[in-house]
Amino acid sequence: MSRPAFQQPVQTMPPPPMGPTATFGNQAAYPSAGPPVGGTLQSLVEDFQSLALSSAPGSLDPGVDVKGLPRPLDGDEEPVKLLEAYPLNCHPRYFRLTTHAIPASQSLVSRWHLPLGAVVHPLAESPDGEEVPVINFGSAGVIRCRRCRTYINPYATFADAGRKWRCNLCTLLNDVPGEYFCALDASGRRYDTDQRPELSKGTVEFVAPTEYMVRPPMPPSYFFLIDVSVSAVRSGLLESSLSQPQMMVVADLDDVFLPLPDDLLVNLVDSRHVVESFLDSLPNMFHDNVNVESALGPALKAAFMVMSQIGGKLLVFQSTLPSLGIGRLRLRGDDVRAYGTDKEHTLRVPEDPFYKQMAAEFTKNQIAVDIFSFSEKYSDIASLGSLAKYTGGQVYHYPSFQAATHGDKLKHELSRDLTRETAWESVMRIRCGKGVRFTTYHGHFMLRSTDLLALPAVDSDKAFAMQLSLEETLMTTQTVYFQVALLIRYTSSSGERRIRVHTAAAPVVTDLSEMYRQADTGAIVSLLSRIAVENSLSDKLDSVRQQLQLKLVRSLKEYRNLYVVQHRIGGRLIFPESLRFLPLYILAICKSLALRGGYADVSLDERCAAGFSMMILPVKRLLNFVYPSLYRVDEVLTMEPNKVDTSLKRLPLTMQCLHTGGLYLLDDGFSFIVWLGRMLPPELVSNILGVSLANFPDLSKIQLRECDNEFSRNFMKILKNPREKDPSYQQLCRVVRQGEQPREGFLMLSNLVEDQMAATSSYVDWILQIHRQTQS
Repeated sequence: MSRPAFQQPVQTMPPPPMGPTATFGNQAAYPSAGPPVGGTLQSLVEDFQSLALSSAPGSLDPGVDVKGLPRPLDGDEEPVKLLEAYPLNCHPRYFRLTTHAIPASQSLVSRWHLPLGAVVHPLAESPDGEEVPVINFGSAGVIRCRRCRTYINPYATFADAGRKWRCNLCTLLNDVPGEYFCALDASGRRYDTDQRPELSKGTVEFVAPTEYMVRPPMPPSYFFLIDVSVSAVRSGLLESSLSQPQMMVVADLDDVFLPLPDDLLVNLVDSRHVVESFLDSLPNMFHDNVNVESALGPALKAAFMVMSQIGGKLLVFQSTLPSLGIGRLRLRGDDVRAYGTDKEHTLRVPEDPFYKQMAAEFTKNQIAVDIFSFSEKYSDIASLGSLAKYTGGQVYHYPSFQAATHGDKLKHELSRDLTRETAWESVMRIRCGKGVRFTTYHGHFMLRSTDLLALPAVDSDKAFAMQLSLEETLMTTQTVYFQVALLIRYTSSSGERRIRVHTAAAPVVTDLSEMYRQADTGAIVSLLSRIAVENSLSDKLDSVRQQLQLKLVRSLKEYRNLYVVQHRIGGRLIFPESLRFLPLYILAICKSLALRGGYADVSLDERCAAGFSMMILPVKRLLNFVYPSLYRVDEVLTMEPNKVDTSLKRLPLTMQCLHTGGLYLLDDGFSFIVWLGRMLPPELVSNILGVSLANFPDLSKIQLRECDNEFSRNFMKILKNPREKDPSYQQLCRVVRQGEQPREGFLMLSNLVEDQMAATSSYVDWILQIHRQTQS
């Protein structure tokens, strides 16, 4: 057998017309040396990158260097270059297409094989704090196309000396209100274009007049529904840091009523001392409680009776499986007989329709629901999560919750939930140019009509994805326009109704290679993962993973057919530069908590909770969730504090990168895993942890706090840095020592997605599989 070796192509080849292309060579597409993709071969071949490898069939040297395969070690790449070609577009953080080249015909769509669609993050926070311009048209009213209802935007054109404007989506010529009139220059451009954000920026907010309000603005209300069963008491969930609050008991679970119909909600400003007094007394109120039962269903109905007239947010803190009254659930998580069978998916869908029906009622009355689940045992998140799924809410999962361990994470996430930018009583619609339309939507919302998303609450941490289809050929169309319109009510502006509008344009192409060149891996992965999670609710996990692999193979095979015909490339795996990370990301999706095989390491609740998270995560957070960040930190702990962060480099997710003398940090956006090599100096460990491992063998109980030494201060800075960059999450920190703590250690190993584990392929084997299938 021959040893894999890096080979540079000896012949000069013309640059491919479809843009940069990467190739992997015969059989074993895994180089042992050579430049990274996007590297130094430009002098040899412009725009052509080649990593060729020769090997006997089935042979792989275990000592192969893993650095040659493409990895997203620099994080998410927003398609900012699109702003150069379309400077009037909204920023990609708000709207990203899976390919910024719209196919002109259905035949091109069928040859694309990857999903055609978009990811929308309507309330994304600007990293530089830039505020969205607010426009008030006053007496002129909000200016919209009278046929398709598109809002005035930078791509609208003006005619008839400025008295008419043409809608860029449906081409209708509309009258310009007298109050909005402005003359045109010689090029047909309004003289005031640069002074009007709605004509010069892709993202704006319009102040909505009274006709956009169904009812007067309601004050934001928060209703806390707290499980006080014995499980909640023991875990410390109830601990927290009228002059004396009253407790009223409703004993009739079948006919719930309100003991004080008009006086159960209070203004926080007026009654803050009462609320704080209640929170302080809550642990003692139920200290002697031994009741293991939970009546969540009746409690939900009672909460609905209180909130139905004003809407708001319901926060449910649940520690046990609901077992009393309507909505009671059975213990089905241990039904191992269903695993791997055609009935497997039934465990991941709601067992009782009650929760979806309640979600529909909540949504109709503008109530969003967030689920905080703390159960040590099975709590059926598949059922409870539907409350969040259909109301624009969120699922937070704390398996085996203990206040000492999880308290900081709960505190941060609850605080973030209550303080992040949130819009209330919202609806969202995405309009497209003639010939295309969005057909399916993925995320947390209730679909009110074919294209109207009802969102009782929407916030800056949630994104949505949708699939696009062609209704007719676009051979005579040069550009397709998209407009996201989100009708919202802010609390920070005294309940003012506004319409946030994002507008973007994309070219229509007749060449499949251009679709590949303009592909956006981040958007593709976001849409693919959501489709896969939803497919897992009606199919076996193995089938879902196979579907993902099939899409990838068909897409790369189609691209290969384009390229090989022109350049006669041999038996190499090739793919467009724009999709160089896609094979690894799809492998990572298949190994994610929501979709990976094997059932011993992933509880049913963990799997379902991960699926709910993947349905709402923005692109950047999703990519980091499926392919976490791994850093070696012991080598930078002695640096100056201002240099520590810039010196950290992401590492490939493989065991080969973990050395016995190193200290590593793995970050998936939800948790930190601190991995201690067994040969790490004990003094360094003691400085960082604040305890000696000899005296503190149970690492699962260690609480990381800053100690009075340079190593600890720099280490805590490393932990705090990602939270400062993105305040949307607070990672739970676990400490793992090499070769110890089977459960925690497996958490680390299961995140090393490039390695083989259980019945899954390594990155090398995965590339080989894809390679063989694209040639078959």
